[in-house]
Amino acid sequence: MTPRVGVVVITRDRRESLLRTLDRLAALPERPPVVVVDNGSADGTAQAVRARHPAVGLLTPGRNLGAVGRNLGAAALAAPYVAFSDDDSWWEPGALARAVRMFDEHPRLALIAAATSVGESAGHPDPLNEVLAASPLGTEADLPGPSVLGFLACAAVVRREAFLGVGGFHPVLHFGAEERLLALDLAARGWGLAHCPEVVARHDPDPGGRPGRTARVRRNDLLTAWMRRPLRHALARTAGLARDSRTDPQARRALAGAARRLPSALAHRRVLPPSLERRVRALEPGRPARPGRPVRTARGDQL
Repeated sequence: MTPRVGVVVITRDRRESLLRTLDRLAALPERPPVVVVDNGSADGTAQAVRARHPAVGLLTPGRNLGAVGRNLGAAALAAPYVAFSDDDSWWEPGALARAVRMFDEHPRLALIAAATSVGESAGHPDPLNEVLAASPLGTEADLPGPSVLGFLACAAVVRREAFLGVGGFHPVLHFGAEERLLALDLAARGWGLAHCPEVVARHDPDPGGRPGRTARVRRNDLLTAWMRRPLRHALARTAGLARDSRTDPQARRALAGAARRLPSALAHRRVLPPSLERRVRALEPGRPARPGRPVRTARGDQL
């Protein structure tokens, strides 16, 4: 019998953290099939996975595909639903079973933005949970929770058909705030995205963070604007990043990176339908939202 949900993990040069994550995934009561996509590790990751978790599917594209590695993993699974984990995140027992029930009961639902608990042991709620729960987009009748247009990739479960149907994560962005473009593409196809706090992911990130992330996030925020937003919005975002780059080295890196990728981004430009553009604008700073609630996440992404 084909499992109802599988897990895709992308990794690069984080062998020990990945092995701990795979130990936790193997202990889940749902017993999901797991596929690891090794994005060109040089630390013996592939050999270690084969030795310690021989039942895990292992894909080794031989280079760093960034978030696109998740697309390969999803395509390799037969399950209709796919949960994503990073090499420092996993799922609470029972969370994936709850996700399966929600997808089965809500045929328009393409993506569940789970609640995230941060820390290895007891954990504490990620501030993003509160922001998602207070989404100014409200709750649609055919979705199981507040409608959102953003999520944390390592705390997301997708309907495989919908995810692959829009092309998954876009290669132009590679990595860093890659979730935003996928959310817009799913919504543009009429799919629903919802925050479901009953589904819980655990995240134990390296306290040192990942160098260069700020620049990548700002780069991809700008590229997403050029790929999906009206011209006036994309120009305004470009002008804002250019102003910041006068004094901010991260902004300079972001602007230079965006310039290199802009031809590819423009080749994939597809402006959002007007109704979706209005929803996106409702999430922007300075627009009406639920009183007293921010509309930008702790990671800088919009809902």
